[in-house]
Amino acid sequence: MEIKTLTVRNHTRVGGRGGGSAKNNAVCYFWKEGKCNRNPCRFLHTDFPAPNVYHRNFKQSQASKHQLKKSLKHALGENTRGGSLEDKSNKSRPGFNYEDLPRKFPLYIAKNWSILKTGSHGLEGINNQESTCPGSEDLLRKCLDHKNVLVLSAGGGGSEDRTALNCNVSATESEGLKRIRVHKYIEDSPKDTVISTTEGSVPKVEIPQKDQQKACERWMSDSCVEGKGCQYLHSWFHGAGFSMLAKLSGHSEAVSGIALPSGSDKLYSGSTDGTVRVWDCCTGQSVRVMNLGDVIGSLISVGSWVFFGMPNVVKAWNIQTEADFSLYEPVGQVYAMTAACNMLFAGAQNGVILAWKGSTESKNPFQLATSLEGHTGAVTCLAVGAKWLYSGSADSTIRVWDLDALQCIYTLNGHADAVMSLICWNQHLLSCSLDQTVKVWFASDESHFEVIYTHDEYHGALVLCGVNDSATKPVLLCSCNDKSVRLYELPSFSERGRIFSKQVVRTIQAGPDDLFFTGDGTGLLNVWKWSEHTVAS
Repeated sequence: MEIKTLTVRNHTRVGGRGGGSAKNNAVCYFWKEGKCNRNPCRFLHTDFPAPNVYHRNFKQSQASKHQLKKSLKHALGENTRGGSLEDKSNKSRPGFNYEDLPRKFPLYIAKNWSILKTGSHGLEGINNQESTCPGSEDLLRKCLDHKNVLVLSAGGGGSEDRTALNCNVSATESEGLKRIRVHKYIEDSPKDTVISTTEGSVPKVEIPQKDQQKACERWMSDSCVEGKGCQYLHSWFHGAGFSMLAKLSGHSEAVSGIALPSGSDKLYSGSTDGTVRVWDCCTGQSVRVMNLGDVIGSLISVGSWVFFGMPNVVKAWNIQTEADFSLYEPVGQVYAMTAACNMLFAGAQNGVILAWKGSTESKNPFQLATSLEGHTGAVTCLAVGAKWLYSGSADSTIRVWDLDALQCIYTLNGHADAVMSLICWNQHLLSCSLDQTVKVWFASDESHFEVIYTHDEYHGALVLCGVNDSATKPVLLCSCNDKSVRLYELPSFSERGRIFSKQVVRTIQAGPDDLFFTGDGTGLLNVWKWSEHTVAS
């Protein structure tokens, strides 16, 4: 194995080329401890400001560099005219005294370091422009036997273009084990890579494990320079059983709703930028853009109808006949919608739930049936299960409405902050809140609801969506404030994967054929598919 020396660019010392006056009249810490051996030292060796500090002139500095190069080559068994000599580790070297060499860094306490050397390769890259990592020169001077020196290597030619700047090397000794910790990665080496060696042994490289719980934000913005050495994931997801099919970009603001109407080959998405985009499911291209002129807070589809919730209005559009209707009511922004029993329900900013009933007897097929009042804060989410309508609100409560009588029959007070999302799973109701919990509710009888399980989501849960994987196992998708979507198996709530995004995922929608969709705050819409043997790297 061919080993070459890791080199970094020279660091300019405070005070200029050959040393200089003490910086800011700072007193040398090592001098106070009686351990400073630098001459000259760039810090004061007195408790009072000194009038004059010795300066080494330019010629002296150049002569010192030349002497250091010559002495190091001699110590490593290299001919000063080039080439290499045979092993001279057991021969004396008269005239070589490392104590007389100029010291740019304090000596490290190091013994029995092993040099990695093949053929004529030894310490390379020592010239007027480059030097070894800070402190390695003193290490070499300390170790007279070139078999007892450790040399880091980046490998390959032209390594000066790929080496790390500001490389910080520290050396320690403990029971014969020597370590050098490189705090700035080298090429594809991860940060904090530890290279350990004992005398005469091959170094052991300890590479830190990647953080599987977090994606690299710089990689997401195409600015990560650490490559495979990055300690964070360079992937949009982590876990088994699912994969990303497509990334659909076009919206300039957060995606607030996604719908795939039954029997249609078009995907519809609404955004707070006021536009609705129609995507071709075969090509993934945007085939139509409709500008509705105001913020779209929610979007759903029922049969051939697509509904858009906006400030003081719900707009209905038939994708087959192109007919459209506007249902105006002065209720503020419409945040949530759902449909049941031939009725459309819309939760609004003023805490009211509007209910329109479908009709074929009038020109307008949607007639306002009633307004459900009771919440004291904005209605943020709606869900339908069995014979009940559930509504979650910013007032921290969940109300249960009878679909036949359209009356509130229960008020659930289990959350301590705004309820953000509701879903029905079998006979259970799942709710998430800004109080950092996900609660599972169960109706023991028709007159009593109770919380049977509480899952702590420390990053705050925003959106819930229930889906079945390719094996028909129930999975809960939970969007969190840390820009990730957790995938939990039900009913155990064991995590089986994560999805990462540039900004918080605002909407999640299940689709047919093992598909599901996510839309985030940047306006990006991602298409995912369940599969049996897919694992993110």
